[in-house]
This record gives sequence, C-alpha cells and structure tokens, in this order.
Amino acid sequence: MANYKCFKCEKKILSANLDKRFVCPHCGSKIFYKPRTKVKKIKAV
Repeated sequence: MANYKCFKCEKKILSANLDKRFVCPHCGSKIFYKPRTKVKKIKAV
C-alpha cells in the first residue's frame, strides 16, 4: 500500500482510502504527493 500526503492539509492518506475517489477525505483536495523517505547524505572525499 502506498502512502500519500494531501498537498493542501498535509495529512497522511492511505491508498486504500482512495480506491473509489481520488479526493482527500479531510479537506476535499484532489492534489496529492508521495513523501520521500529520508536520504542519507555523505561527504565526498
């Protein structure tokens, strides 16, 4: 299952909640994004 975040209210939404309609259940927005996982930064030598 993919996790999405609403662009407007910033709340997490599971893809299972978006099966029928791609609308945020909290605010009604139709714009979502997948948050990135944390990226580990390394220094070049």
